[in-house]
Amino acid sequence: MIKARIIVTLKNGVLDPQGKAIEGALGGLGFSGVGSVRQGKVFDVELQDGDRAKAEAALKEMCERLLANTVIEDYSIAIT
Repeated sequence: MIKARIIVTLKNGVLDPQGKAIEGALGGLGFSGVGSVRQGKVFDVELQDGDRAKAEAALKEMCERLLANTVIEDYSIAIT
């Protein structure tokens, strides 16, 4: 079994209204000095196939086809 963590974030330059809202809320809660907040998504995936190369290819395809909007989002894959 192969376990992986996929992190999807907005590309630099893409507006992040949810991140801005979180930034404002943190300030309202008294956390000063927060310069910028960007939000993203995390997916923990378990694959039954033990072949690392096949797993990497499958995970990349999952990101390209469903998990990330590659027009506005970047993703990273970490296999553990």
